[in-house]
Amino acid sequence: MPTPQELHVVLGAGQIGARLARVLVARGHRVRVVQRTAAPPAPGTEHLAGDLTDLGFAAAAGRGARVVYDCMNPPYHAWSRELLALGRGSLHAATTAGAKLVALDCLYMYGRPTGPMAEDAPRAPCSRKGALRVELEALRLEAHRRGDAPVAIGRASDFFGPALPFSGWSERFFQRIFAGKPGECMGDPDQPHSYTFVDDIARALATLGARPEGVGVWHLPTAPAESTRAITRRLGAALGLRAEVARVPRWMLRATGVFSPFMREVVEMTYQWEAPFVIDDRRYVATFGEQATSLDDAVAVTAAWAAARFGNARPTARPAA
Repeated sequence: MPTPQELHVVLGAGQIGARLARVLVARGHRVRVVQRTAAPPAPGTEHLAGDLTDLGFAAAAGRGARVVYDCMNPPYHAWSRELLALGRGSLHAATTAGAKLVALDCLYMYGRPTGPMAEDAPRAPCSRKGALRVELEALRLEAHRRGDAPVAIGRASDFFGPALPFSGWSERFFQRIFAGKPGECMGDPDQPHSYTFVDDIARALATLGARPEGVGVWHLPTAPAESTRAITRRLGAALGLRAEVARVPRWMLRATGVFSPFMREVVEMTYQWEAPFVIDDRRYVATFGEQATSLDDAVAVTAAWAAARFGNARPTARPAA
C-alpha cells in the first residue's frame, strides 16, 4: 500500500507562502494554501479562503495537517490590530490539528544592532512593530513550552530576489534603474546590510517543518552582508546597466506618510540602514547543512527575472544553489 501523503498547510500566499507551497509540492506533500481571499489553487495545491483571526475557521484550515506554516504578514498599518490575532489563529490551527507550527519571522525584536545578530541576541525593540514581534514570539514559545504544539520560528533579514512587490527590491526599484534613475534606500545605502534570498527562506522553512530538531528560534541561511549600493551595482552589471541607489530623506518619507499609511509606518524602521545590519546564520547552517545561495547566484536569478519582466536586458541566470 502506498504511504499517504502528509498534509502541509501554508497560511498566507504572498511573497514567501506561494514559494513555500511550491517547495512542499516538489517534496511530495499534499499542500493546502489558506489566505484571506478566494483564488484559483496553484498547481498541486488545494485552496481555502477565510479569516484566520476567526478561531473556528483557523481550526478548519489546519484540520488534518502534519505541519502548519505561518507566512502571514498584514500591512504595516494593520499590525497593531491584526498581527497578534493572526498569530493566535495560526497557533490554534496547529494545536487543534496536533501539528507542528513553523512561523516566519523578522529581526525587529532585536532593535538597533551592536554587532551580528544571533538567535540569543537581547530582545530590545526600538519600534512599535518590534515590540509586537516580541509579544508574538512569547506567545508561540510559551505554547511550545506548555506542549501545546512543537514550534519553530525561522527569522530572515530583508528579502532579496525576484518578484518582491513589498520589499526594497520592488518593481518600482527596477523601473527606476531601467529608466536611468537611482533606486531608493530607506537609510544609508553604504552600510553593510544582510538580505536573505527568498528561495532560501522557502527551502529553510520546509526543512524546519521536516526535521524534528527544528524547534525554537533559527536564523535562516543568508549570504554575507554587503551594502545596498554594492548589490545595486551588481544587479546593474548583470543587466548591462549603470545602476545606482540613493537615500530617501526622512522628511520625504514623513511627507509621503501623510497620504500613505504604509509609508507612515516605514519611518520608524529606517534605523535598520543606519548601522551595519548583519544576521548570524551559523547555528542553522551547522545543524542542517544548508547554506545560503551565493550572492552571485541570487543576483543572477533576480536580474534574469527583471530582464524578462521589463524586457530591457537579457542577462544569463545561473541556477540557485
